[in-house]
Amino acid sequence: MATKVDKFDYNLPKELIALYPASKRDKCRLMMVDTVNKSITNHIFSDIVNILDDTSFLVVNNTKVRNARLYAKKVTGGLSEIFVTDVIDNTHFKGLVRGKFKTGDKVISEGMYFTLLEKLQDGLWIIQAESDIEKIMYEKGHVPLPPYINRQDTQQDKTDYQTVYAKYTGSSAAPTAGLHFTNELLSALKNKGVEVIEITLDVGLGTFRPVKTEYMEDHEMHYERYYISEDAAERINLLKSKGKKLTAVGSTSVRALETASDDKGIIKAGESSSNIFIIEPYNFKTVDNMITNFHLPKSTLLAMVSVLGGYDLIMQAYHRAVQENYRFFSYGDAMYIKRK
Repeated sequence: MATKVDKFDYNLPKELIALYPASKRDKCRLMMVDTVNKSITNHIFSDIVNILDDTSFLVVNNTKVRNARLYAKKVTGGLSEIFVTDVIDNTHFKGLVRGKFKTGDKVISEGMYFTLLEKLQDGLWIIQAESDIEKIMYEKGHVPLPPYINRQDTQQDKTDYQTVYAKYTGSSAAPTAGLHFTNELLSALKNKGVEVIEITLDVGLGTFRPVKTEYMEDHEMHYERYYISEDAAERINLLKSKGKKLTAVGSTSVRALETASDDKGIIKAGESSSNIFIIEPYNFKTVDNMITNFHLPKSTLLAMVSVLGGYDLIMQAYHRAVQENYRFFSYGDAMYIKRK
């Protein structure tokens, strides 16, 4: 039976949308949703050191966010904007462009012309830049803050909107559950025997594209590239075989792991792409627990965490988070979903 998107709606006062992160990454709030005891408790994120022990290990997404937003103008002078979602080669990329255009039109950004070559689905275009698009973004681009963070990006966002373990540039949005970790917190976890294993998924439209269909099942997920090294796959498989519990940090880590996993929960190394859409009914193959942020109403991400934590308990947690003035979305507070 198809699931109405409205099932994942909830009322969120605008003032609870976080426009800036917590003053210290690991001092945001943490809501623990324990599916075994059906309990919801409040913590500070740094308490994760006491919540996790050496029976658990973390898998994090070490992707690095590009300066994917380019302010632009139409040739006629009107304001526009280019948002890079996927780089094809040095001068060709996929992106969203603000305004109405037809094939062959050009927009101007930083004195350079960008030609719109082909219109794809969901408002995406294949676009040609005059020179190396990665270099343009690095030198001239802006931090791709989500639209609900309704302000200009600042120099501070270049630090705040990256995880401390970000390594490989390729994302158009941050894997935001990882933003709460500091190097000191990661060291404290490792000292407790909690291993931290890195994988990579480049965050794009598959993660943040809004659902516009009436039924969740009709929503089409976009592919996102991921890479799991031989060493990472070997460590994950070994720790799981020893009975250790895998805590995935963020929905992107969940999607990469569940895509790369066979029916027995064995992770396969390598580079591939994922368009996995985790909605009921779904049995997790390798992920046990999850650290995540509070997601948008009617989103694929809220549908995913509802599978992991159970719909009723997760929606109860969200309603409580609103009542208790938790901060929501990318720069907001965190949730730990404990299943095992």
